[in-house]
This record gives sequence, structure tokens and C-alpha cells, in this order.
Amino acid sequence: MPDNTFGALSTDVDTTIAHEARVYDYWLGGKDNYPADRALGDAIAEHVPAIKTMARANRAFLGRAVRHLVSEAGITQFLDIGTGIPTAGNTHEVAQQLDPTARVVYVDKDPIVLAHARALMNSTPQGRTRFIHADLHDPRSILDHPDLADTLDRDEPVAIMLVAIMMYFADADRPHDLIADLLAAVPSGSYLVITHPTADFAPEAMAGVQAAAAASGISFHPRSNAATSELFAGTTLIDPGLVPVAAWRPELIEGPAAVVEADSAWYWAGIGRKS
Repeated sequence: MPDNTFGALSTDVDTTIAHEARVYDYWLGGKDNYPADRALGDAIAEHVPAIKTMARANRAFLGRAVRHLVSEAGITQFLDIGTGIPTAGNTHEVAQQLDPTARVVYVDKDPIVLAHARALMNSTPQGRTRFIHADLHDPRSILDHPDLADTLDRDEPVAIMLVAIMMYFADADRPHDLIADLLAAVPSGSYLVITHPTADFAPEAMAGVQAAAAASGISFHPRSNAATSELFAGTTLIDPGLVPVAAWRPELIEGPAAVVEADSAWYWAGIGRKS
């Protein structure tokens, strides 16, 4: 695998400090997490007992979004930022089941994701996947990386996947500008996919989540529907708009699935198209 440490990010894994990707892995039932991650995951669950179900609902949305983009929008290129630890139903697996030529570039700053990146490189012969160890706080470290140019044709539409990542960016981090930089690098007809936790459904519980995250050194910023909508600037939301993640095209759920209430997972979800 090529050296993807562009931007000189640390490759050291500190298992004594909770990390977002590993906490999420814990909620999804993964094995790549440590006591500090599980402690934070459990602390958040004290405020949001259904957090594991919510995390799974968010993950399920990713699959529905990718299936829609490949099958209905004809998208075959994906830039998946904030990839997280590989698990079942990764973006390239879903996309390449529908179109074996699909290409995916994954991006994450967590060194433990880098350590597992080979699981993200298991492409079909017709397609291609790459992993870039980079941080969205510096979009150029992603957009200027040679593996991006080698994998994606930026003259053709690209789907930018920001699933459960923007809540780690405070307003002072200029999230709108970061997303604008990404959108400026892809042509018309590209798509922007975002899910974002919100306090709209349960303000007190989400305040508890913020406090628990802060106590572990993690900056966590839920956003309202209106604030999340602003992240889609430069795109037009496709139907059904910005809705609770469980309510985004539930008809696309594959296999047996329990019927859930629209507000059972406290994330907003949407897909915007760049015109």
C-alpha cells in the first residue's frame, strides 16, 4: 500500500484516550475499541440509551444513500471523508455490488483506521479504492493528494460523503468553508451527503452527550435542522430534503428491517446536488 501519510499526521495510536472512530465502532458492535472508548460510549449511553440503535440507523443510511446515488443518479465515484473503522457495508462494497467499476477514495485522520486500511482496498478488478490519511481541517491535504487524482476523475461527478463527521467541527473551524472547498473541486452533477446529530429532538439529553464528550477531550457540536441545512450551501437538496435519518427513503432498506419512528435516531440526513 502506498504511503498515505500526506500532511504528516501522527501514526501513533493512543489507546488511553477515547477516539470518535473507536467509540462509533463500539456502538456498531465492532472489536477495534479500547476501555477509554467503551467508557465514553457508555457515558453517552447514560444520556441516550438508544445510542447504539441510532449509530446503526446512521450506518444504514449510508448504504441507502450509496445505492440511490449509483442506481438512480448514475454516480460511480465517491470521496468518503471520516471513513471510520472498516465494518460491514463499506461505501465501496455497496457501490461495487451495483457497479463493479465504481471508485472510492476513503479519508480519515485516525491512525487506527490507517492500520485497517487494507480492508478498504479490497476492490473489484474493474473498480478501484484508495485510503488517504488526512484531516478535513486541511482540505488541500485531501484534494492535492496524488492518490485522489490517481483514483477519481474530477471531470466527472463525485459524491462527497460526510456521514457523521461534521459534528466534530465547531463553527470556529469554518465548516461551511471546508465543504465549499470540497465542492469547488468537483464538477456540476456531483453530490454532497451529510448526516448530523441534533439536539432538536432532545435538548437535555444532547447537552449531556456534549458534556461527556468534552470530558474526554472530544469537541462535539450537534446542529439544528436550519444549521445543518446551511452546510448544503451550493447544492440543491433532493427529495425528501433534510429529514431524520431513519426517514430518508426507508423504502430503500434491503432485507428484513423493523419499522422505526422517524425521530428514533437523532440525526438529520440529506443529499444535495451541485448544479
